[in-house]
Order: sequence, then structure tokens, then C-alpha cells
Amino acid sequence: SLQWETLARQFLEYEQVAPFLIAEEQKRRLLDFLPLFLKAWEQCAGMIVFPNVQLLASEVAKILTKEIKKNLNGKPAEEARLALEQLLQQKREVEDGHVLLKSVYLLSQTDLRTLWNIIGSGLPAALMQCLYLFFTFPLKKSSDDGKTSEDDPQTQDMLVQIMHNIYKEEQGVEELLAADKLQSLIIATASLWDQCNPSWKVPTGRVLRTISKAQTKNSIVYLQAVDCIKIAIQNLYKLADTLPANDICEAVSITLCFVKDSYPVSSALLTEFEANDGYQLLLKILLRQVWGCEGLQENEGDSYLEEILDMLTCLTTCGKTELKVSGNIAHPQLPHFDFEPTQSSGMTVKNLQAFQVLQSVFQRSNDVRLCRRILAAIGTIWAWDAVNFFLLEWTLQPINQFTDIIHLKPHTVQVQFFKLVESVVLDMSYIPHEILKKIQYLVKENVEPFCTLTALQCLLNMTKKDLLFSDIFRDSGLLGLLLALLRKQAKILRKSAGTQVPDLEEGTEKELNAVMLKMVAALTVGSVRNTVVLKDYGMVPYIKIFLDDECYRSATLSILEQLSVINYEEYMSIVIGALCSSTQGELQLKLDLLKSLLRILDSPKSHSAFRTCSGFNGLLSLLSDMEGALQDPPSGLWATVGHNCILELVFYTLQGITAALHLDPVNSNFFQKNGLFEKMAEDLGTLGCFWTKEEQQILPGLEKTRTFAEFLDAAFCSSEPFPRWLKNCIWILNFLDHMVKGTLHLESYFKEIQTEVEETLRNDWEEPQAQEEHPVAFKRPGNKLPSSAYTPWGNPEQKDTAIVHPGAVCVIVRLLPKLYKEGHSQLSQEIQCAVADHILSLVKSEKSRQVMCGSGLLSIMLTSCHDALRDESHPLHLPLTRVFEKLASQAIEPDVLR
Repeated sequence: SLQWETLARQFLEYEQVAPFLIAEEQKRRLLDFLPLFLKAWEQCAGMIVFPNVQLLASEVAKILTKEIKKNLNGKPAEEARLALEQLLQQKREVEDGHVLLKSVYLLSQTDLRTLWNIIGSGLPAALMQCLYLFFTFPLKKSSDDGKTSEDDPQTQDMLVQIMHNIYKEEQGVEELLAADKLQSLIIATASLWDQCNPSWKVPTGRVLRTISKAQTKNSIVYLQAVDCIKIAIQNLYKLADTLPANDICEAVSITLCFVKDSYPVSSALLTEFEANDGYQLLLKILLRQVWGCEGLQENEGDSYLEEILDMLTCLTTCGKTELKVSGNIAHPQLPHFDFEPTQSSGMTVKNLQAFQVLQSVFQRSNDVRLCRRILAAIGTIWAWDAVNFFLLEWTLQPINQFTDIIHLKPHTVQVQFFKLVESVVLDMSYIPHEILKKIQYLVKENVEPFCTLTALQCLLNMTKKDLLFSDIFRDSGLLGLLLALLRKQAKILRKSAGTQVPDLEEGTEKELNAVMLKMVAALTVGSVRNTVVLKDYGMVPYIKIFLDDECYRSATLSILEQLSVINYEEYMSIVIGALCSSTQGELQLKLDLLKSLLRILDSPKSHSAFRTCSGFNGLLSLLSDMEGALQDPPSGLWATVGHNCILELVFYTLQGITAALHLDPVNSNFFQKNGLFEKMAEDLGTLGCFWTKEEQQILPGLEKTRTFAEFLDAAFCSSEPFPRWLKNCIWILNFLDHMVKGTLHLESYFKEIQTEVEETLRNDWEEPQAQEEHPVAFKRPGNKLPSSAYTPWGNPEQKDTAIVHPGAVCVIVRLLPKLYKEGHSQLSQEIQCAVADHILSLVKSEKSRQVMCGSGLLSIMLTSCHDALRDESHPLHLPLTRVFEKLASQAIEPDVLR
């Protein structure tokens, strides 16, 4: 602060004596003062604490202006340019000019009043003359060494920053009008771009863009009076064929800036631009562009091309007359579509000429990035005001016309185009019927497979928006077309079954088949009429051919599920037949079929069809085909299959059976009367985790007595090591426990498990083939799971739990003696007793005992437990005796049961 106070006193002394000094002495005293001022500024980290800073700025700017004019007066242009360079550069013995320049540079960044003082000094016009000379006259080679001297970058940066600070103010632009160098410089950029000083191209463009943004009514009148835009366009036409594409874009962008930025003030320059074929110039230049493939590094000229496209996009809204929307809306339309043109937002299209340039470039260019950039511009115009879509389509029809040629464009352009069309439906809720007809024609002709694929994906995304599209695409013939194409492909698949699939089935063609199936699935969802059309076309035998390929399976099952709405028997026949005919290794096919079956069994109306189509026997055959699948270690084919997949298949099979029995007395009676619970027990017993031999070592006493719930906790949620065979047995018993309670088929039990444990287990699956939709979590021994990983199954020991399926209790009882493994006698007997106690808890309620005794299954249970009941030393004797004593209290003939 002391330093600034000293400087303030020195400058005050200067102020007092300045009126009495000659100009040269004033200049000398000020130049002696400025180095001290600059030093203080540097030491204060750029902060200026100076009371008379505005007066100082005015004095310094005036002297700099005089010095510039003195070096220009009476000299030829090239000589004047050299003199200016010597005046302003730092590397010379006398640096007065550089000191003045640096001082103005610092002072121009302080405050607005100080800047106005600089502007009022006459410096804006003087600096414009400097810029004109620096730009138009390249540096000459030195006669001594033949090398071209270089502009001092520091001096250049300061000069450009001063001009930027001055010319961003309207007052600074107005000061330029006193000289004629503004229009001269604009015209020079349009005519001498290939001859100018290369190091001044970018700085000159920056300064002119600053001036463009601050145009005033007077500056526009000035530029119009001297035909600035007209002459610039004429000169640019001459350069358009000779300059490299990037350079011509850079030059054109400067002229276009003045046209676009002036419009909010006056339309005069735009009118002049249009009258002198400005749009034709832009079209010519844009069509010369070859941006090349995406992913390549952008060059310097790309930013100027982007700028031209941005300005051209903005010009589409520049016009005096509002375009009218006819309101000619084709029907049907989506229920929530409401088209009532309101008061203009100010961003509606009024300049069709500007848009025609964008449209013509897209139609005539195959450059990837250029075409994509134009599509993005169209999306921007729609985003400004949704009415712009209608204004353009009802006048120039760009999207309608683009649809005719889109198959000729690069693939990424096709994708972006169809996304743009999608947005009309998804964002505007408008159905463009004429455009959709043309897209359907593209699908029908299939001139370019990728285009067909992308077009169909577009229609698919629309179809998911509203059921109305199911009617539209049926009535337009699209559904029939897709069914005919799928019939043809199904025949090819059937013919090539068991052989190498031809190349036709690879790549895009295979993706196209998949999307066609998805489209048919989307058209049949919720539409009985479309499902009837599919059936009437005789497509059912052909659709089921696609089941074998996992790529097509999801959509195929969706179609078949819609078929079930009109014919459950046909659906059941197909799915159960496919399950029974699937090979041992086609686990994923079986899982997908079972999940589909579960969705249909959710409807009670499907249960009868399931029974009559041998659904129960079909599902039980899956279990019998899995003999030895869970033995440890696995062998044969099962050694290559994920352990989790096997358990998942068991789970979904039991879930399907439970769903078919749920609240269906006829099916329950059928299952029981035909001994299918006994068959289920036999099939589960052969999976490989249960003991299949007669001999078991019986220990005299047990060290531990844990409940079934504690076993679940110990097996899956603690660090206690458990053998795999026992874990498998516990999971299957857990499945059966929920089958007993009639809850196994409820998917809500398992969704919570998957979402909570998914991240925890991602890297810890025992097998890599774990499936996304696995209902339960399997963890390596020693790694603890959150308790919620199994608690959604409910507490197995919960009291007063009603038995829904007594046959499942019999299955558990029959498996009870098989809960054994050599070398694990202690653990085997402990789990046996835990399960027996759990059975006892199931029959504690009177309602459960009534269900069990009325089922007629007690004799089967007694047979299964015969050995344990007769041998009082058997560990199971006491818990099983208690079970039957409980049942005896409810039996019709208790003495016989005893």
C-alpha cells in the first residue's frame, strides 16, 4: 500500500504540471512513471490500488494512439507494418511502445469506466488499423539469413486481448466507424485468406467475432452502405474452389457471424446475404467437406464447420413472416396427443431457405459426421419448439424425403435417423403415418439388411409405446409381412437342423430375425385380434421352430404365451413337448421354458390344460433325467454344467408343479391319486445328494441338536464349513417346505434375495454358469451372506403354519432316511432329527392335522418310517412317534393309526 501511495503522489504531481508541459515532455514523464506502475502491479499479484486509474488509462491510451498514428502516417503499407512491429515488440533497445501496450493491456481489465476512458481515446480505430496490417501483410524474409522473422507471441496476445476488451462494448464498435478499416478487414478475410499472415488468422477471427456480437444499428448501416457482405460473398465464391475445405470454412464463418449476430438488431445484412446467393455459397462449401470416418482425430477446421452448421441452424428461425401450420393431422393418433398451435415461442422456423441448405447437404453427402451433425441440428430445431416438426414436414418434408435415401447412408447415420423418427412418437406423442408407411416399405424391400434391421427396431420401440400401434401395423400389412418372412426363415432353420447353419443366419440377418420375432411378440401382447391373425396364418408350427435358438427364444416364448390367451391347450402342448424332447445338456432351454410355464400357470384357467397335456408327468420327467446331477464330485455331462443351474432347474420344476396345484382341487387329487408325490420323492432321491443305500451307521447319541432353521443359518449364513451334499439336501428340503405351505410358486419370495445379494456374490459363485435370475444365493464356505439372503423364505419353525399340500410332507418323510452320508454320521443324524422335529412343527395346528389325515397319505408315511418307528434306539424313533401321535389325535380311527 505504501508503494501505491507513492505512485499516487507521483502521478498527482504529473497531473499538476502536465498542462504546462509540451507534448514530448508529457510523454517522457509518463513513460518514466509507467515502469514503476507495472512493477507495483506485478508485486501486488495483479491488484491495482490506484485512485486516478481512469485518468491514467486515458493518458496512456492517448499516447499509444499517437505513437501508432505517427508510425503509420505517410508510409506504404508494408513499411508501416514493419514500423508497428518495431514499436510494439519487447525485444528492442527502446521499449516505449511495448510499455504503453502492456499498460493499456492491464488497465483494460480493471473496470468498465476505465475501459470507456480507453475507448474514448481514439485507440479502437488505431488498433483496427494495426490488425488490418498485421493480417494482410505477412512478414518478409530477412535479406541477411533468408529466414522469416516471427511475431512476438506475447505482444500478439496483449494486442488481441485489448481489442477483445474494447470491441465487446457497443461503444468500442461505434468508435470503429470513424475509420474504414472494419469493412476492409472483413473483406480481406474473404479475399486474402490464402495470402495473409498465417499467425494472425486465428487472432483476427477472434477479434472479428467479438465485434460481430456487439454490432449496433449504426455499425450495421455502415456495413450495408459499403456492400461489405456482398463483396465478401463474391470474393468467397472465388476462393471456394481453390482453398482447402478447412480454410474456406474458417473464412466463411467470419462473414456468416456478422450476418447471424446482426439479425436481432436488423435484418439488413441477412437480406444482403440472401440477395447475393449466400445460401448457395454455404451449400457449395458444405458439400466439399469430407469429415471421414468417426473415431478419427478432429482437425482444426472441424470447429469452423461446426460453427457454420450451428449458425445455419440458428438462421432457420430468422424471418419476418411466421409460417402457418395447416392442422392437417392424419388419424388415428395417440390419446394424449394434443396439437393446438399456440402463440409463437420465437423459436419457430421462419427461414426455409436456410433449412433447405441443411436438407440438401444431407441428401447429397455421404460423409458420416456431416450427416450426423445435420440430423442433430434437426433434433435441436424440434427441441426449440415442437411445432417446427410440423412446419417442416408440411412444407419441405425433410424426414419423409430422407426415408427414401436412408439405406444409402452409413450405418451410424441410419441409427441416428431412426432414433430421430422415434422421438416424434416417444417425445411428441405424434404418429407420422406417411413416414411410417415409407419405413414399412424399407422393411418390405430389404435393400440393405442393416437398414431394414434398424428400421424395424424403430417400429418396435414405437409399438411398445401404445397398444394403438398393434392395430395400425396390423391394418397396414406389417404383421402379415413379418409372419410371411418368419415362415420363410423357419423353413430354412428346419431344413438346416443338425447341420452347419449357412452364413445367411449369421450377423445382421440373424439379428433381423430376432427383431422380427420381437416385433410380432410386441404386436400380439394385449391384442387377441393379432394373436388370432397369427394362428389363422398357420404360424404356430413355424414359430415354435425358433425355440431352439437362444437368440430367438425370449420373443418366441412371448408369442406362444399370447397364444395361450386363446388356446391354453396348444400352448401347453408345445411347451411341455419341448421340455420332454429337450436333451440333458439343454439346461437353459429347460429353464426358459419353465419360467414361461410359470407365467401362464399364474392363471387358474390354464391348470386344466396343463393336466390334460401331461404337464405333471412332463415336469417329473425332468427330475428323473437329472439322476446323479448333484453328486459330489459330479460326473459325466453334469461335470460341465454349472452347479447353480442344476439347483435352479430343480427349483423351477418344483415351482411349476406347485403353481399347477395351487387352489386347484382337481389337479391336487390327480397328482395324489396317480402316486406322483411318491414318484417325485423317488426322482429327488436319485439326484445324487441323498443316500441311496440301505446301510446306515446309527450312533447312540447326538452331541448337537439344532433346529432346521439353525441348519439353514449354519449352512448358508455362517463361516461353518458344510459339505456340498448337505447344502444341496437342505435347499431341496427348503423347496419342499414351501411347497408344503403352498408358497413355492410365488416369485415375490425370491426377487428380494437376488437384488440384495447380487453384488455381494458377483465374484464368489461356486460355478461360472450362475444365472441372472437364480432365486437363491450360493456362497463358498467361509464367506458369510447377509441374513436376508434366506430369510425371505420365512421361518421354517413358524407356528400355526397350515399345510396346503400334504403330499409334499410325504416327500419330505420319504427323503428323511436318505439324509445320510458315509463319513458324516454325526451330521447326518443331526439333520435327520432336525427335519423330523420340523415335520412335527408342521402338524401342530389342528387345521394341518385335518389336512394330513384327510389326504389318505398316512399309510405311505408309515411305510417310509417303518424302520425308525420299530427301533426304539433309532434317533428318529422319538420325533417320528410324536408326529404320528399328533396325527392320531385327529384321525378318524386313532386306534388303527396307533
